[in-house]
Amino acid sequence: MKFLSWNVNGARAGLDKGTLVPWMAASGADAICLQETKCHPGDVAHVSWPAEYSSVTFHAAEKKGYSGTAILSRRSPLAVRFGMGAAEHDGEGRVLTAEFEKFFLVNVYTPNAQDGLRRLAYRQVWDREFLKFMQGLEKTKPVVVCGDFNVAHKEIDLARPKDNVQNPGFTPEERAGFTRFVEAGFVDTFREFEKGPAHYSWWSYRGGARGRNVGWRIDYFLASGALRKNLRRAWIEPHVMGSDHCPVGVELEF
Repeated sequence: MKFLSWNVNGARAGLDKGTLVPWMAASGADAICLQETKCHPGDVAHVSWPAEYSSVTFHAAEKKGYSGTAILSRRSPLAVRFGMGAAEHDGEGRVLTAEFEKFFLVNVYTPNAQDGLRRLAYRQVWDREFLKFMQGLEKTKPVVVCGDFNVAHKEIDLARPKDNVQNPGFTPEERAGFTRFVEAGFVDTFREFEKGPAHYSWWSYRGGARGRNVGWRIDYFLASGALRKNLRRAWIEPHVMGSDHCPVGVELEF
C-alpha cells in the first residue's frame, strides 16, 4: 500500500493554485494525509476530489482558518477517530486516525513551539500525550503515523544545525520528544532507506531557501516496529510545489 502525507499550508490555497487535486489524481496512493488544511468541511464541499478516493474526512480546528487535518483513502476505514480523546489537545484539529483491518493510520500536525519558544512547554506535554495515544492504539494493531512533526530530529535533518540549536523545531527538548518515539519502537521509515544528508521537506519562503535547498526534514512517516518487515520504500517529493512543505511517502506490503 502506498501512503502520502503533505502539509499543504491551506487546502483552499492549493485548490486555488490548481496544484492539489491533480497531484492527488496522479499519485497512485491508497491513502493521502493532509496537514494544515485551514478549513472546515463546508469550505471544500464543492470540490470534486479524485473519484478513486471514496472516503474523505476533515478534522477542523475550532478556530477558523487554522491548523486542521484530512485523510482521503481509496478504501473506507472501519472507523475514524477525531483527536486523542482529550479536550485540552483536540480543539485544533491536529490528530485524525483511520482504522483499517490490519493497521491504524494516524495523521498528525504537531504544535509548533513558536517564536520565543512560548509554546515549548505545551509542545513537550503534547509529545508525551501523543506517544501514549499511539501506544494505546498499538495494543490493538500496528500503527502508521505521518505528518508534520515540526522537528528536525538530528543534525543531518536540516541544512544549518549549528545556527538553529535554540530555534523552534530544533531545540533539545523537541528533539528529545522525537527520540522517545523512536525509543518506543516507532521506525523513522525514511532513514531505513536513506542515510545521507540534504533531504528536506520544508523550506523557508525567505531568501530563495528552496532553490538553494536550505531546508529541514520535519515531515515523517513513522511505523510500529512490527511493520519494519513490511516496509518497501520511503521517499520525499521535493519537486512537488504548492506549499512551503513537500509531500513525503511510504510503501508497505500487507
